[in-house]
Amino acid sequence: MKRILTRTVMLAAASSMAVTLSACGSEDTASDSAATDTGASESSSAAPETSSESGTDMAAAEPFGEGCTAVPADGEGSFTGMTDDPVATAASNNPVLSTLVQAVTAANLGDTLNSAQDITVIAPANPAFEAIPPADLQAVLADNAQLTAILQHHVIDGRLAPDELAGTHTTLNGDEVTIEGSGEDFTVAQTVTGTPASVICGNVQTANATVYIVDQVLAPAQA
Repeated sequence: MKRILTRTVMLAAASSMAVTLSACGSEDTASDSAATDTGASESSSAAPETSSESGTDMAAAEPFGEGCTAVPADGEGSFTGMTDDPVATAASNNPVLSTLVQAVTAANLGDTLNSAQDITVIAPANPAFEAIPPADLQAVLADNAQLTAILQHHVIDGRLAPDELAGTHTTLNGDEVTIEGSGEDFTVAQTVTGTPASVICGNVQTANATVYIVDQVLAPAQA
């Protein structure tokens, strides 16, 4: 009888332990599930929001000016084609700047411009050179020192956005150029012909420069 009672007690204890373990396992599973759900909820609420650039910002990055219509619509000389070439190479692909490229080549400044980091170039279009009397232009092209000084006067350190263009800036020639205006209307008073230069196509991007095409050749003080 004593042996039967002992066995009965042991069976009851084992049964009770099994029920307890089963209940604990159920609670752990529920807890884990709740934690997973909470983590997923927190992860979802913490996901970063994304936003695209505004139309205004995109428009501000585009070239501006009535002279931009003369730039090729496609190919290496187009606005898109110029973006992946350094500035002297980009200009050489643009027929609007062919006389400037001739002058840069004569002054051996191509490599200097191409290797420069982050510059602004005031680039005279072909009509700017045509406004100079032919004899005077040929004299400048033949005088390497004067030609170099004039061309370097058109280069400013740093890439100037349109809202940074107005003001007095130090040039690669070591002198200063003063640009007046705002928005899409900019002028430079001191030129070779004495007629103020106007930006006719601005904010043109190349791999290492921001270019503003003008309708007159600028003149350094000593030129």
